[in-house]
Amino acid sequence: MRQPLICSGHSRPVSDLAFSNENSDGSFIVSACLDGSPMLRNGENGDWIGTFEGHKGAVWSSRFNSTASQALTASADYTVKLWDTLNGSEILSIEHQSIVKTADFSNNNSRVVTGGSEKILRIFDLERPNDPLLQISGHTNTIKTATWSVHNDDIVLSGGLDEVIRIWDLRSGTQVSLCAKSSITSMEFSKDRRFLVTTAGNEVTFWDAQSFYPLKVYSLPFEVNCASLHPDNSKFIAGGSDFWVHVYDFSTGNEIEVNKGHHGPVNCCRFSPDGASFASGSLDGTIRLWKGM
Repeated sequence: MRQPLICSGHSRPVSDLAFSNENSDGSFIVSACLDGSPMLRNGENGDWIGTFEGHKGAVWSSRFNSTASQALTASADYTVKLWDTLNGSEILSIEHQSIVKTADFSNNNSRVVTGGSEKILRIFDLERPNDPLLQISGHTNTIKTATWSVHNDDIVLSGGLDEVIRIWDLRSGTQVSLCAKSSITSMEFSKDRRFLVTTAGNEVTFWDAQSFYPLKVYSLPFEVNCASLHPDNSKFIAGGSDFWVHVYDFSTGNEIEVNKGHHGPVNCCRFSPDGASFASGSLDGTIRLWKGM
């Protein structure tokens, strides 16, 4: 069992975290927390860099743009905020009518998708953010996660409490539904853009990232909140109700190791872009950075 670097600073449960892409300054971590204060950290050692100040409610989601120059956060204060990561300033705030649970940049960083308690997906152009380009109805319960296809900026995926992953074609207005057995708790694309990784109930599913055909489904002995695939596709991590971060062999699903340290359920986990470490965030209010992969 590896010993993590403990990244303290948050005062309530950590709800989400994301690594940036690597650049000349290395990589960074942005974390969302129910304390309403998203934080920026060094991705190598977890050191605190700064706190984005301005939300008036719990923050549920945090993402970087492709260059790590901006961060996006979604909050219970009915806003999505865009931040300058170099100086911590708020660039803009996009108002909603209810709690926002998820927000993500398009691949070219020009648009964002948002979703939450209203059960409506919205697409905004960051050059003209006052009114959404699109409002998309179809979900029958809270949207917990939404992201853009890594292969097409006109395809958006969303999932939530209605136990369906919906794949939306923004040009045609059509959707494809992938049914799950439980609420969708997380979605991410693999670094090589081959796989979509989703979690629902006690299952981690790996889909073909273009056809969305299910390639592997692993049932785990706990409720899974998050999973992330190593950049070389050899292993994946998963965390959830049992407080631990598990490492599994991607090909077989066999457990490789168990990492203990959190004092509450694991809400989010991500591999670093180089695969040398992974980070996890928990109900216990800490982020742990596990090195030595």
